[in-house]
Amino acid sequence: MATRLGLSLPQMRQYSLGKDVPDVARTAEATGYDSLWVFERALFPEPASQGLYGIEGLPWPDQYRNVADPLVTLTLAAAATERARLGSSVLVAPLHIPFQLAKALASLDAASGGRVIAGFGTGWSLDEYAAAGVRPIAERGKVLDEIIEVCRAVWGPDPVRYDGRITKIESAVVGPKPARPIPILLAASNRKAFTRLVDHADGWLPVGMGVEQIAGQWQQLRDLAAERGRTEPIQTVLRVNCVRLPKAYEGADRSPFQGNVDQIVEDLVAHAQIGLEEILIDLQGSARDAQELKDVAAEVFEKAGGGGVSGGARGGWV
Repeated sequence: MATRLGLSLPQMRQYSLGKDVPDVARTAEATGYDSLWVFERALFPEPASQGLYGIEGLPWPDQYRNVADPLVTLTLAAAATERARLGSSVLVAPLHIPFQLAKALASLDAASGGRVIAGFGTGWSLDEYAAAGVRPIAERGKVLDEIIEVCRAVWGPDPVRYDGRITKIESAVVGPKPARPIPILLAASNRKAFTRLVDHADGWLPVGMGVEQIAGQWQQLRDLAAERGRTEPIQTVLRVNCVRLPKAYEGADRSPFQGNVDQIVEDLVAHAQIGLEEILIDLQGSARDAQELKDVAAEVFEKAGGGGVSGGARGGWV
């Protein structure tokens, strides 16, 4: 099975939102990327209440000081493209009012002709929850559960009815409807989150931290799905955050997806052997501008086999 490739859209402060997002989106689609992706960072706390990912002492990267709104970014990309799917990896869902998020995603899917992938996570930032959370961070799992239920209700047939802790819909017509059922994919790395995914979602959004770790988690997820009697396939999109290193560091010990383009492609091939459907490549952080981002994205795509990465083989949809 060939692994498809997606590309992250430029959301950081070195880019011009209105100019560069449509430009990169059009170019990526013409290059052959199958999907375009956004992530969410609501703010940059200074000083932060906690370290990055909640890890004490780990600083937030400077590039998070200015991250464009994910839904605005996807809307710009939708208007500039025709084929590429439009996904989030991830929206910090409990920072959004459930009904409004469901309606916005439905509208975007209708406008784009059925190309939206709703990727949700619960997040970890105390500062983001203090500023925007609809409920305290301790309740984020319950909020995510309600968001999934509200999305399914709002995207389904009228009249829409829902009675939850946050959302109350007595009986209403809600449109526009999505062009097709929007897949919901979840970030998950522990049994509780895996159980939510198996029972209520369409797919999984892991982050690339090494072949053995991802392969182990993928096996755990499949075992849990079998244990709970799930028969529907689990969609998979692996996010890899790439960092291009100066030549002086190319031969040194490096983490996965850090190095020159050839080394990054080697890591892509190794991760493709796990059998995941798609790999989302985020190159925006180490690119100086949109032109460099487009150039590197095209080089990665070509060296990865024209978008078909499979079992160490290159040269198309092998």
